[in-house]
Amino acid sequence: MRSVELCAGAGGQALGLERAGFGHEALVEIDPHACQTLRLNRPAWDVREGDLRAFDGRPFAGVELLAGGVPCPPFSVAGKQLGKNDERDLFPEALRLVDEIRPQAVMLENVRGFLDAVFVDYRQSLKKKLTKLGYVADWRLLNASHFGVPQLRPRVVIVAIRKAFSDRFEWPDEQHHNPPTVGAVLQDLMAARGWPGAAPWAERADEIAPTIVGGSKKHGGPDLGPTRARAAWATLGVNGKTLAEEAPEPDFVGMPRLTVRMVARLQGFPDDWHFHGRKTAAYRQVGNAFPPPVAEAVGRQIAAAIRSSRIHAVA
Repeated sequence: MRSVELCAGAGGQALGLERAGFGHEALVEIDPHACQTLRLNRPAWDVREGDLRAFDGRPFAGVELLAGGVPCPPFSVAGKQLGKNDERDLFPEALRLVDEIRPQAVMLENVRGFLDAVFVDYRQSLKKKLTKLGYVADWRLLNASHFGVPQLRPRVVIVAIRKAFSDRFEWPDEQHHNPPTVGAVLQDLMAARGWPGAAPWAERADEIAPTIVGGSKKHGGPDLGPTRARAAWATLGVNGKTLAEEAPEPDFVGMPRLTVRMVARLQGFPDDWHFHGRKTAAYRQVGNAFPPPVAEAVGRQIAAAIRSSRIHAVA
């Protein structure tokens, strides 16, 4: 099945949907570093570098899935929560592309703040517009840790299915066991350069990670977030003030820092997924990504609903 990916970033959602059986016809992304990351990992993908507002969806009419992660600042509690009054709100563009492409299904993700009471009218307006286009829309708050990702990362996932077979979509089941701890996930990377403290560090890092914060181009560098977030990392024995270029050396003493590769693993990326750019640009891509395992779980359910509708139609 075919898809078009909006605001693709470093490819977290695109990778998960690929695993779920979708082949990407086009991926739209404005950040040049993220575009290079997509090309580096999947040379065959058609990466469209530029503003989503200039993307014409009509050549892709009829693809099975339109997916993406529209910018979250308009709804984030870390921002001003301006919603439709924020110039970065791209939900109107997503709706335009739904109209132009008319896919079988739509999947959009955003931050938990999207569900805040202040946006109730915005949500109902979005649902009404999707209904007018022939879709049944619903959303759910999914936590990455319920899908095997070793991180506390709640995200809102919006799914809209064509009315004719909307009853065939079911949200994915959450895992009934906890994901591995930060220590279990990262011990081998911490020990990569011979640091003897990796094993005792891993024993201390016996919880899942707090939400990884990617930051924006205007604010912050490669750190693990504001003061409260850094304090949470410190309880796991991690220095969150900056990121490291490499794993600790054999004579290292103190709290280790994470590398971009370590953060990527905590985000659910495989080790063979490489990020273009220097440390700050690479970390920002990782931190802003949608965890691939969550995208895969939802994508599989969407694919199953589409296949079921086709089998039913033939029968």
